[in-house]
Amino acid sequence: MGQEGPPGRPELTVVREGLEDERPEHPEKPQHDEGPDLLVLLLSGPNLNLLGQRQPEIYGRDNLADHVHRATMAAGLHGLALEHVQSDYEGALVEAVHGARGRAAAIVVNPGALTHYAWSLHDALAAFEGPIIELHLTNPGRREVWRHRSVVTPVATGVIAGFGGDGYRLAVEAVAALLRRR
Repeated sequence: MGQEGPPGRPELTVVREGLEDERPEHPEKPQHDEGPDLLVLLLSGPNLNLLGQRQPEIYGRDNLADHVHRATMAAGLHGLALEHVQSDYEGALVEAVHGARGRAAAIVVNPGALTHYAWSLHDALAAFEGPIIELHLTNPGRREVWRHRSVVTPVATGVIAGFGGDGYRLAVEAVAALLRRR
């Protein structure tokens, strides 16, 4: 017989990085004494947990933890804290965006395949008040035609695409620059 009731809640991978003790000294690091670091939420969509194993000729050999570490180090250099959420489920990412409202200063999102059809993620991001950076390891515009359209781009402040793992650092640097302008 089949399972009774709806499926269980999907598992999430949430990583909070507190960098106060690990933050290297950096002469250009903004000084702020008014309280805790500003939070950047990094979202990773479906199959990104397979980075390093899945099509390394396209996405590279670094795994998701390598990319998150790169983003975390960049955040620390700019006096920012980073929280990472990865899920293969659109609803879990939508809930993460909802939870970021009033808590996170900015969002960096690599939506993976959700880029092309996740209107609920689009709507959740549209309700977020801070900067949003859409991030892709590859340049979707140079790939299959179906990858050319993003439903996230219309609500993103900017897009970083095609720089491989360096894109994570670049996305955090873009967020830091946008937050400094406020």
